[in-house]
Amino acid sequence: MREREFDAYAAEYDALLEDPVRRRFAPGNTFFVSRKIEVILKLLRAAGRDPATLRWLDVGCGRGELLSGARAHFLEARGCDVSAGMLGHAPAVDVAMQPDPGRLPFEDGAFDFVTAVCVFHHVEPADRAGLLAEIKRVLAPDGLIMLVEHNPLNPVTRLIVSRAAVDRDARLLTGRSARRLFARERIEPLASRHFLLLPESLYSRFGAIERFLSRMPLAGQYAVLGRIRGREDVQYGGRQV
Repeated sequence: MREREFDAYAAEYDALLEDPVRRRFAPGNTFFVSRKIEVILKLLRAAGRDPATLRWLDVGCGRGELLSGARAHFLEARGCDVSAGMLGHAPAVDVAMQPDPGRLPFEDGAFDFVTAVCVFHHVEPADRAGLLAEIKRVLAPDGLIMLVEHNPLNPVTRLIVSRAAVDRDARLLTGRSARRLFARERIEPLASRHFLLLPESLYSRFGAIERFLSRMPLAGQYAVLGRIRGREDVQYGGRQV
């Protein structure tokens, strides 16, 4: 992860995301954030978990837009990021600096639900298991993990990512790859959904079509929800319990 580069990007992050194709899909960032919140809440409820009872951590929270938009739905909402520059542009949300990319700045078992939204494609493949292990460490028993990522099977997504300065290092992973990563790290996959198929101008009228197709890898992004299977799979304080 290039934390120093993201420090430099922070002040003009919106401008760096600007792309004519992305702009035609939805101007600004509001629609993209609201769709993520919608998917997060629906997948949690489908898994039988009430967000209002969950302590939530957003890893790689950046400027905190997702936290700001969704925190009212959760018992507790916190974030962390390796980039001080990005956190410096966060609104009034509870965020913490992550000095070590390989270590989350929280105690063992502090959260019930952790998200990593468009984070893992910035993590070297060899380091992804380590980050997942850290996420598991800060989760309480039976805690939930959700990865949200760009879908490389969507050609428009690949085009936009290839032209974005902030994604220069991106190594996209498919939904299948994310589920395999979960399986290798003994995380039980619970649900997945593809979203951002229809642009903002059509989604309000034809959103049912996108929801019907959400299991197919057609849309621009996807979410994968998993559960840690029990204490025996989690490293607490550097030891397995």
